[in-house]
Amino acid sequence: MGVSKADHSVSPPRVEIERRYNAAEDLIERNLGAGRGGKAAYIDDAGTCTYAEFGERANRFGSGLQALGLRMEDRVAIAMLDTIDWPTAFLGAIKAGIIPIALNTLLTTKDYEFMLSDSRAQALLVSEALLPAFAPLIGRMPFLRHVIVSGSDAKGHLAFRDVLAKGSPQLATAPTTRDDACFWLYSSGSTGTPKGTVHVHSTLVLTAELYARPILGIGEKDIVFSAAKLFFAYGLGNALAFPMTVGATTVLMAERPTPAAVFKRLTERAPSIFYGVPTLYAALLADANFPKKEQLRLRMCTSAGEALPADLGKRWRERTGVDILDGIGSTEMGHIFISNRPGDVRYGTTGRIVPGYDIRVVDESGGPVRPGEVGDLYIAGPTSAAYYWNQREKSRTTFQGEWTKSGDKYSFDEAGYYTYAGRSDDMLKVSGIYVSPIEVEAALISHDAVLEAAVVGREDENRLVKPKAYVVLKPGQSGSDALMSALQQHVKDKLAPYKYPRWIEFIGELPKTATGKIQRFKLRS
Repeated sequence: MGVSKADHSVSPPRVEIERRYNAAEDLIERNLGAGRGGKAAYIDDAGTCTYAEFGERANRFGSGLQALGLRMEDRVAIAMLDTIDWPTAFLGAIKAGIIPIALNTLLTTKDYEFMLSDSRAQALLVSEALLPAFAPLIGRMPFLRHVIVSGSDAKGHLAFRDVLAKGSPQLATAPTTRDDACFWLYSSGSTGTPKGTVHVHSTLVLTAELYARPILGIGEKDIVFSAAKLFFAYGLGNALAFPMTVGATTVLMAERPTPAAVFKRLTERAPSIFYGVPTLYAALLADANFPKKEQLRLRMCTSAGEALPADLGKRWRERTGVDILDGIGSTEMGHIFISNRPGDVRYGTTGRIVPGYDIRVVDESGGPVRPGEVGDLYIAGPTSAAYYWNQREKSRTTFQGEWTKSGDKYSFDEAGYYTYAGRSDDMLKVSGIYVSPIEVEAALISHDAVLEAAVVGREDENRLVKPKAYVVLKPGQSGSDALMSALQQHVKDKLAPYKYPRWIEFIGELPKTATGKIQRFKLRS
């Protein structure tokens, strides 16, 4: 495959990680060693936890797991809401050499049955509010030995607070290396069955050193708030790896990110960095209670998970005075590897390569595409996952030597700006020409009546594929034949005529993963 090196103007930061290395020890001790023990590390709905208090909590929980008989390389599943208990469990386990598996908190019992069976987790760490989804599985999973419940009522199981209380404030760091399995993330399932994605110890700090420090300029004076949850690779970097690498303060929110909940944190906690996803930004902008500029203290906003429509970014900037830095990351790469950056935002593009990563955009035969042409995106970089657990064939397809196949279609221009063209299996070929559903969706969303849109392929009476749009309207709008015609003409006015949606279906909401990715495979089916 040819290499598309459109942006190598900035040298990547040099990050040396010793072979003997433990991610939790690094993230905790670098803050204590820098004299930040009394500084707020996390603020959740219950209060503030300093870096010193957090370090002791992580030690107590890790040693508490050891007291239950869990040993190095054993696996524990985390299905918890975003409170201080989540990073406590995650880093406490890692320091002990135990491997935490972050689970999406909005899945079904059937989903959890697959993940617990697939991972062979020996302990489940679960929030009280989420326990009902697991209740039918407890006692049936052959590898699950302990259920630890975070909340006021453990429902007869081990209480998280009791594991902490019985643990030791001192915990010897497990003799892990930078290449040891550190944590798992299950892929979000935007294309079907989730895959256990295994990351090594060096991943967390490297995502921060390559992206958060040089692109966001994050520092210890920042207060950060991620509406994207910790179980999501994007949220894990935003709310754990990034702030702990530099000693910033993180605001955690247990509840779902409704506009009211997000506005409350933005105004009361005054974060300087806000991390969201396009779906949320659209909902915030559509809400009548959007805060005034003087109520906000934002200096930086980011977006990932789906391509950010240009119209959303521009409207956000008008309302807040702050740009949204759109970027693309993945579960497999740990975080963002192409991004817009401060003072260099081109809405409608994903930005330029993050220094430290290399990019290939190739055609169907594996050869390099020219600027402006659409091809398959491959990434090389030090934060790539090691493999998919128990899925050898999919591992071979995705992880090809130093290169990771993203499954995304992209183009780039002469200046090195990359533009998302959809998932590889979402692309439509209309009249022999590739059509990006993202491009059509962006055109639809720019109409005043449209809140969200998703475009998939549908066969016409001649069995030729044409675009079909599913549209969610803004409050107060109603679907009609007249509006459908108006939307079709709106797309024709903005794009080449053959790209307009031949059919438009008005629906109440789009099917999405908990991380905000539209599940187009459900719409196709």
